[in-house]
Amino acid sequence: MHFKKNSSNYNQDGIISLNSSYDYIIIGAGSAGCVLANRLSEDQNVSVLILEAGGSEQENPNISIPVASPTLPLSKQDWQFKSVPQKKACLALRDQARNNNRSAWPRGRVLGGSSSLNYLQYVRGSRHDYDGWSTEGCVGWSYKDVLPYFIKSENIKIPELQNSDYHGREGYLSVSDGTATPLNKEVYARAMEELGYPTIDCNGRSQIGYCPSQETAQNGERSSTAKAYLRPVMGRNNLHVSLNSYVTKIIIKDKRATGVSFVRNNIKHEIMANKEVIVSAGAVNSPRILMLSGIGPKEHLKSLGIPVVVDLPVGKNLQDHVMTLLEFHDNTSRVATQAKLASPMNILKYLLFGTGSLSKTHAEGTAFLGSNRSIPPEIQLHFLTFSFHPEDADVFLNSYNIDKKMKEGKKKEYQQNIDRNIETFTIFSILLHPKSRGTISLKSADPFDPPIINPNYLDHPDDIETLMNGIREVLKLGDTVTFKKIGASSQDPLELYAPQCESHKPNSDDYWICRIRQYTYTMYHPTSTCRMGSKDDSTAVVDPELRLRGTKNVRVVDASVMRNIISGNTNAATIMIAEKAADMIRNTDSVKSMREKTDKL
Repeated sequence: MHFKKNSSNYNQDGIISLNSSYDYIIIGAGSAGCVLANRLSEDQNVSVLILEAGGSEQENPNISIPVASPTLPLSKQDWQFKSVPQKKACLALRDQARNNNRSAWPRGRVLGGSSSLNYLQYVRGSRHDYDGWSTEGCVGWSYKDVLPYFIKSENIKIPELQNSDYHGREGYLSVSDGTATPLNKEVYARAMEELGYPTIDCNGRSQIGYCPSQETAQNGERSSTAKAYLRPVMGRNNLHVSLNSYVTKIIIKDKRATGVSFVRNNIKHEIMANKEVIVSAGAVNSPRILMLSGIGPKEHLKSLGIPVVVDLPVGKNLQDHVMTLLEFHDNTSRVATQAKLASPMNILKYLLFGTGSLSKTHAEGTAFLGSNRSIPPEIQLHFLTFSFHPEDADVFLNSYNIDKKMKEGKKKEYQQNIDRNIETFTIFSILLHPKSRGTISLKSADPFDPPIINPNYLDHPDDIETLMNGIREVLKLGDTVTFKKIGASSQDPLELYAPQCESHKPNSDDYWICRIRQYTYTMYHPTSTCRMGSKDDSTAVVDPELRLRGTKNVRVVDASVMRNIISGNTNAATIMIAEKAADMIRNTDSVKSMREKTDKL
């Protein structure tokens, strides 16, 4: 199908006047949707419409600045979801409405989706993750099957990895070195080596060890899928982009998807799909849209008065990485602070050359811990070279049930540290493979009601034990020669705000179990709510071709289809899934020649 673009009907962000039908309608211009829009529209004989509930990523200049990533949650570009109160985790969390034990769940409502809000970390996961998917019935998703698509998507900018067979040099997605300070190689890497963990490329042969961060950035700016994949091809005649387009349901007749209903500028639209509707709205919104369309757990839909089209476990099997944190002192003054970042020299470096402290997230190192290299790692560490100061404290501390006296006491402690020229960096300990399972469900049949998010954190007893083991490994870093040289003794300042744990012996297992249950947070990696599986798998929502079971002309392509959550940050894997899905939809093999090389890796 060919059609001309009327330039008078366009603005810089896409189409204003829509056609009555398209071959492919993609719901969600996020990490996966932007990739699909690019790849499907490579075929000039098909027409593609991508619908995004949010606006342009260019409306918020902080999106492009890596160090500004912490400012993006709760912005206009965030869906601003919250979990339901948790029973066994997040117990110290509070918000201004006194909604206790609820975790904020930032999700991107903007071109690029969560790839426009995240911390830019490029982590593919363990080869054992994908081999596990394959073993459990997801044929075609083994490590050997997916590696070529990781390589296809990537344009590696790190000199040391330019000649690696595991990395690509011709893809849309730029991946750059995340090193922001000397602490990365001189402290974090050396201390991990003291504990027996080598410095590695965590996206290479083995994942176990310490890995200097790889970030999705180019020339000091965020490389979201909007910028990397969608912007370069928005001039294609066969690709239309519709912003501020809130999808209310998929139109289904006789179990066949025929189109999509959405609201834009307070006007309801219905657009028909000639070939497929592709749901790429993410692990929260994809199940929400499917359930609103009558596809989901039968009893849940009936209870809300939604006619059941197909009874499927949509919204079940929710998995997410949960973490806790520890602070360490540093007497070298190399840690980033707000004052340092805002210095005229740093700003000038960034504006003129795209370099300096503003060009990095300062989450500059990651590590994967596991004793058995034949299985996925159990714990991930993130090393954040950023120091909280008194001027930052209210934002951080107001999330907790901390009385004013304790807040002031904390600020005083921070001020004393500054007076002694002591700054702090933070290490996050992350549970990679939780055994607890959560759910996404509907609050009502009203498509504008937010979904009910229950991650069910730390419900399984093994989860808190594994996370506690991760804390023990972090504490060992404080005993290394490298950490002692910079005065990096392990600190636990948050214990001042956990009176519930004061009855436990310091550093005992009971203390840490209490401490972890009080201070736990999402790592923003929800997956598996539209789980992939074989045709006889009762837990599966889509088949290995990502086709929605029991229907025709519907696929789901995003992090929600992951069989199980991967070992690490999920954005790179979501992009890979979309690259692979595009080949499935087009019935082509774009990585055949590449596979001949990677099969040996």
